[in-house]
Amino acid sequence: MASGKRRLLSSEDWTEAALDALARGGVAAVAVEPLAKSLGATKGSFYWHFADRNALLQAALELWERRNTDQVLAGIDETQDGATRLRNLVQVALLSVQRDAAEGAGSIELALQASASHPLVAPALQRVTSRRIAALSGLYSALGLSQARARDHALLAYTAYLGHVQLAHATPDLLPQGRAFRTHVDRIVAALVKVDS
Repeated sequence: MASGKRRLLSSEDWTEAALDALARGGVAAVAVEPLAKSLGATKGSFYWHFADRNALLQAALELWERRNTDQVLAGIDETQDGATRLRNLVQVALLSVQRDAAEGAGSIELALQASASHPLVAPALQRVTSRRIAALSGLYSALGLSQARARDHALLAYTAYLGHVQLAHATPDLLPQGRAFRTHVDRIVAALVKVDS
């Protein structure tokens, strides 16, 4: 900025920066001073919007939940049959993980799993995980499974998702590349959607 003036930051700017830091470096990376430096702001700007670091972390967790759960679940087309909805949801989840890993983005999922006992992370992770498993259970129920079997399949699908997140970020070279990756995802989806009612 040629004039030397800093741009005014909104709480959303700080929250976005915190979410990015969380994905790249975990909960410890959500620190006011480094975030202020990366944003070209002062700590005073931070305190204009947030009472403390925990308030910022809470805002970042809420943004993560809105983007990675609320918006994804809202995108399920209720006019489609259950198998198509389930297939689309699993594909979107797996492909987004691969896209983030390919772009060098950190993994919020892994960062939060690693900090599952943190007093702010624990309830957010519990709530999001429960909502996701409930949504998957509902989709499996729509395929004609009993509640118990639908939940079992939902847990299997969610476990596959978390395993995929781990592989994509920790050892991406073990996953197929290019078209072979898309075939790999299609096989995972087919395996997870195929159920015996």
